[in-house]
Amino acid sequence: MIQNNKELQQAYSLSGAFTLALRLVVGWTYFSAFWRRLILDNKLIADEAGYIGEKFNHFLPNALGIKPLIEYLVSNPESLWWAMVLFTIVEAIVGLFIMLGLFTRLMSLGVLALATGILLGSGWLGTTCLDEWQIGILGMATGFSIYFTGGGVYSMDHYLFRKSAIRQSSWFAWIGSGVLPIPSKVLNRIILGGSVAILGMTLFTNQYFHNGVWGELHNKSVKPVVEISDAKLDSRQLTFTVYRVEGADVYGSFLIGIELKDKDGNSLIRKDGAELSKFQESDIKNRYVAKVKPGKHSLIIPLGSKAEISIADDVFNTLPKGEYSLILTDISGITWTQTILN
Repeated sequence: MIQNNKELQQAYSLSGAFTLALRLVVGWTYFSAFWRRLILDNKLIADEAGYIGEKFNHFLPNALGIKPLIEYLVSNPESLWWAMVLFTIVEAIVGLFIMLGLFTRLMSLGVLALATGILLGSGWLGTTCLDEWQIGILGMATGFSIYFTGGGVYSMDHYLFRKSAIRQSSWFAWIGSGVLPIPSKVLNRIILGGSVAILGMTLFTNQYFHNGVWGELHNKSVKPVVEISDAKLDSRQLTFTVYRVEGADVYGSFLIGIELKDKDGNSLIRKDGAELSKFQESDIKNRYVAKVKPGKHSLIIPLGSKAEISIADDVFNTLPKGEYSLILTDISGITWTQTILN
């Protein structure tokens, strides 16, 4: 029996050593997020360029399952800031500890949770490759695998296990490393079931976000898409809401034209890029931390931003009842149209 226990312990030590490279790499991917945000630069300052909360806002339009949570946070800047601070601290602890092999199994669950969040929130992003989806799904598989292998001989857990008090504790195997107190038949079923579940999540999210399993492939990070809603005309002004739901997250949609036409195609009001670059910010009511705002040559609409825009003009005083068309033009030449019944 003692011999069997020693052989089992040796097997776990070796399997943990085999996943050392995975531990170091996945650990750095999470710890480096903390390193970039606070050591190399401070990206936790709200309302400054590079604020991590604005990037988090980019996840909103096509997030899977957690969209209400993201929308709540980006609608409440103070709560968002605290969430970003907590998230960064968790990434730092999980990343550092799993590289060191300290409480390896507990940290592997942290990797699994963080990767799942990345997958569901931003798995649809990626301008050239399926960047965020790959990071998320590989992180899930890595966290799941490392939980069963533990840290192995090259870990702080291995050092701690040599202490008699730790070695005799029943809880350390569950959160650290060593032999899992699970019968081999049950363990095999758990591993098979978990692996199949992760494969299922892989195929499902690949299809959901990108049509990667069947159908025509699509990438929502290539071309900007702006949704227009709540468009209204009264005797004083034109109001409408813009919400950018697709396109690259690293730069905005550059709006160079807003035009209102009647049913005969006559242009009633038109604002070009030069005018939009001087658009009054008081006429823009932003909903989230990613803000629609005037830029140097256009009106900038970041990914995930949503805002009500108001345009006042004397022409609205004499408009008859009827059907009108609101046309927005992006610098790429893409246009978006909304019909307005006055």
